[in-house]
Amino acid sequence: MKREKIVELFSRLRELNPQPTTELDYSTPFELLIAVVLSAQATDVGVNKATKKLFPVANTPQAILDLGEEKLKSFISTIGLFNAKAKNVIATCRILVEQHGGEVPRSREALEALPGVGRKTANVVLNTAFGEPTIAVDTHIFRVANRTGLAPGKTVRAVEDKLAKVVPAEFRQDAHHWLILHGRYVCKARKPDCPRCAIRDLCAYRHKTIDKTES
Repeated sequence: MKREKIVELFSRLRELNPQPTTELDYSTPFELLIAVVLSAQATDVGVNKATKKLFPVANTPQAILDLGEEKLKSFISTIGLFNAKAKNVIATCRILVEQHGGEVPRSREALEALPGVGRKTANVVLNTAFGEPTIAVDTHIFRVANRTGLAPGKTVRAVEDKLAKVVPAEFRQDAHHWLILHGRYVCKARKPDCPRCAIRDLCAYRHKTIDKTES
């Protein structure tokens, strides 16, 4: 996709949603970190239901350590893979207390050293909690980047690296949120809603989904 189209694409997404943000509920970097860890292979809605009960009881690393793994499980048992996630959250909280003074680190290396935190989660935290212009590529963004021709790539990392090169600086901070929301609600996996897509005329996928009534 040429630069002029990329600028137009993000200009339209920005016009529709000038201040995009995550759909996960959080009030501190630590709450965001835990919510993102819990969101792996789970919906934001499901995570929010669990953290709505958990965070009023324990929303700091030490408070979750005091809660203990078994009690933590009782709060997140409705989320997929909750046993493994509870173990990772406890281990992460221990590292945060022992190595980072109970604070969420602002470096990628330190974040990725936490149990249950990969590159995608680190990117979300760096972007959303700390204002870094990172782009966390999940399944939605991977799909949108490839379908539209914005940043085609065979792997998540390839797409991330391509996005880092092609997304203009003025859009980079919010690009992650615009693309994930577009993939979640418009450019859906099974049946993309092309007729109401704001960037349809810029998209390389258009010929596959054109409404026959338009012909």
